Amino acid sequence: NAGHTVRIGPEKFALHLIPSGILRPNVIAVISTGVVVDPETLLTEIDALRGRGIRIDRNLCISDRAHLVMPYHKLQDSLSESAASGAEKIGTTARGIGPCYADKMYRSMALRVGDLYKPDLFRQRLADIVQKKNILLKALFGCDKVLDAEAMYAQYMGFAQSLRPFICDTTALVNDAIEDGKRVLFEGAQGTLLDIDHGTFPFVTSSSASAAGYPGGAGVSPRTVKTILGVIKAYTTRVGGGPFPTELNDATGQYIRDKGQEYGTTTGRPRRCGWFDAFLTKYSATLCGTTNLAVMHLDTLGGLDELKMCVGYEINGKRLRHFPSQVEDLAAAKPIYESLEGWQDDLSVLTSIDDLPTAPRKYIEKLENVVRTPVTIVSVGPDRRQTLFRRVATVGN
Repeated sequence: NAGHTVRIGPEKFALHLIPSGILRPNVIAVISTGVVVDPETLLTEIDALRGRGIRIDRNLCISDRAHLVMPYHKLQDSLSESAASGAEKIGTTARGIGPCYADKMYRSMALRVGDLYKPDLFRQRLADIVQKKNILLKALFGCDKVLDAEAMYAQYMGFAQSLRPFICDTTALVNDAIEDGKRVLFEGAQGTLLDIDHGTFPFVTSSSASAAGYPGGAGVSPRTVKTILGVIKAYTTRVGGGPFPTELNDATGQYIRDKGQEYGTTTGRPRRCGWFDAFLTKYSATLCGTTNLAVMHLDTLGGLDELKMCVGYEINGKRLRHFPSQVEDLAAAKPIYESLEGWQDDLSVLTSIDDLPTAPRKYIEKLENVVRTPVTIVSVGPDRRQTLFRRVATVGN
């Protein structure tokens, strides 16, 4: 449920719901159970990709267990965020994601993709839910807009017909693929600090966005994955509200934002930018069981004479051993920085990790030693040839 921008040669693709594997021939892209699906958004994305010559046929599978984002979810999301004030604003995209996950947990107010193919049951349940939603939205937000269950039913039956070829039991599909010895890649979205359980609650998304969420989200055994690649940037970014200890509200932050094109793929919102937070990343890597790190946007830091890296936090002069579990403590935390030499080199022209100049090389070495996880991929630009691979035997103490 988050945007990914993918570059293949001169072509740039902005993906929202569909996994990036859809761009490769002979790969099956799976939208699994843990995702909530807005059929209208999904069909728009399918049409856009087809219009650019991307084949979407039997290579896209959508879980019949995934939950449906409905029009009342979007309305509730927008009304709730508008009613919040100041620090209470979560920074939601108002696309109905949170209310849909809330209804999933509430159970009796939820509709799943598979329900679309039981039209009589879907119609009956939708009418009951819409009646309750009209009362709820009026009571909570003074909303006078009356939702029409019959119009909604007709719209979603049209979606059902268009999506029918893609719907299946993806839990069985993925487990059969694993049993047959096929290669399976789980692509996560959002980020560990946006995880509903382990992130900076309440400024999080509504699902398990860390690697800890893949067994339940995809319906596979926790023992399935042996290699967990943590994808990070050479600096830190955040979208929406919440504390951000290393945030740069200055010219340096804007420099990083503009050079790194740090604007949301799905929303276009400017991302908040700051120095790399190695303390936060170490927490994330520990939680996810990360075996390797891929550092993106190393080239973006070029042109800065001095860089800073956060290696720890302190509150009231006392250094913390662990990442704070409470958002109020995170807001009070002061970053402990170490300074590193910057560089003026244009790293985007490099095609081999061996050509990395001394300053960026030392930056990577410092990063992996603080996080205690080896960096095996370094990106110096969006093109595939700008993804540099690195062999690391051990990480120093």
